[in-house]
Amino acid sequence: MSMDDKLTHFNEQQRAKMVDVSDKQETVREAVAVSRVVMNPDTMRRVKEGKIGKGDVLAVAQVAGIMAAKKTAEIIPMCHPIPLNGVNIQFDDTSDNTIHIEVTVKTKGVTGVEMEALTAASATALTIYDMCKAMDKGMILGPTYLMTKTGGKSGDYARHSEEG
Repeated sequence: MSMDDKLTHFNEQQRAKMVDVSDKQETVREAVAVSRVVMNPDTMRRVKEGKIGKGDVLAVAQVAGIMAAKKTAEIIPMCHPIPLNGVNIQFDDTSDNTIHIEVTVKTKGVTGVEMEALTAASATALTIYDMCKAMDKGMILGPTYLMTKTGGKSGDYARHSEEG
């Protein structure tokens, strides 16, 4: 493991710690995470037609994802609470029986928003599951992963494919 690969969430006693970011440069940071929910054809039809008894599935999931991004530091122990400048969640349901979720999170600060984007994507998928589970308990969530991130000391990142 090179020095650049050193894990930063451990103190000298090899115990967990929250990383000190007070000396880091404030920059504009953005992260895009994706996830998906695969469901049976009848469930997808009912989601598209707005015929799920709990309400507008995608509207509720979108709000849940935004709320999750804002609450990330409360559920992921070593995440810093950071102000978010924007959270955008988009859906693509043109694939057979799959709702694709894309979350973009932005801030101007000293630490990145990858965890906020991933948390939002996960909560969005989980909310779709919750809204539809009465008729389709076999839905498949994920994979959930980071597509891109910009800003910060470690530089930019772009995933080249779903597989790697």
